[in-house]
Amino acid sequence: MVDYLVRQRFNIVLTVGGDGTTRGAMALVNEIQRRKLPIAVVGIPKTIDNDIPFVDPSFGFSTAVARARDVLESAHAEAKGTPNGIGLVKLMGREAGFIAAGATLASQQVNFCLIPEVPLVLDGERGLLAVLRRRMLERHHAVIALAEGAGQELFGESPRELDASGNVKLHDIGELLRERILAYFSEHGPKINLKYFEPSYYIRSIPANATDALLCDRFARYAVHAAMSGKTGLVIGYWNSKFVHVPMKLIVGRKRRVALDGDLWRSVLATTGQPCTFEGKQVLQGAPRV
Repeated sequence: MVDYLVRQRFNIVLTVGGDGTTRGAMALVNEIQRRKLPIAVVGIPKTIDNDIPFVDPSFGFSTAVARARDVLESAHAEAKGTPNGIGLVKLMGREAGFIAAGATLASQQVNFCLIPEVPLVLDGERGLLAVLRRRMLERHHAVIALAEGAGQELFGESPRELDASGNVKLHDIGELLRERILAYFSEHGPKINLKYFEPSYYIRSIPANATDALLCDRFARYAVHAAMSGKTGLVIGYWNSKFVHVPMKLIVGRKRRVALDGDLWRSVLATTGQPCTFEGKQVLQGAPRV
């Protein structure tokens, strides 16, 4: 890649992406610096998962949350429109639950928000299935927002394959949870109507909304300014309402997570009324669902 840049006489490279892109960009920077070449490499953060350190929000997150909310609203309509209806929606979020949490708050119709940061326990008196059954007996409908990376511990220690980008392939928690819910209510009642939504490509394929378009424009401008001034090996960050230069080495191999003692997750608990955890002592409890 560096040979190509030299042949084409490029002296600025702008990379657009998340953790995998930044790993590749960092390798490029190391080789450029080893050769002592005057080529600047600057990253622009883009991931709908919103899990890049020192970037809040990243480009794509606002659009993803807006469309995820639309799907949750549809799931709520389906759940309310049929006897004992359950709407189960699997959203993006491999290792962080920002989309599920954000869409839950935007919708205000979700009763259970399941994210990778909180272990998912299905069985037992305080397991999700029993809590969901109590909800159905009392309210006769429920909506579940499920991040795709939640509940991976339920699959045991089976060998994990890697995708082309070097990321661990996730087990399908959506199908597992759908099957377990159907089996549990078939045995314990009441009879339910479960609707499963998997809108990944619907959400990923739409154009960026105005908020993301404006954010991307500003990221791009700051990236060009940084590269033109001779800086390299950095990502344009957005932290505490300021655009900042973040060294790539501080980002590679690290991910942001939903803080379980932070305002975002406490707001989710208050909105859904779900317990803080589905096992052990209940340290935090969401407000009752009205």
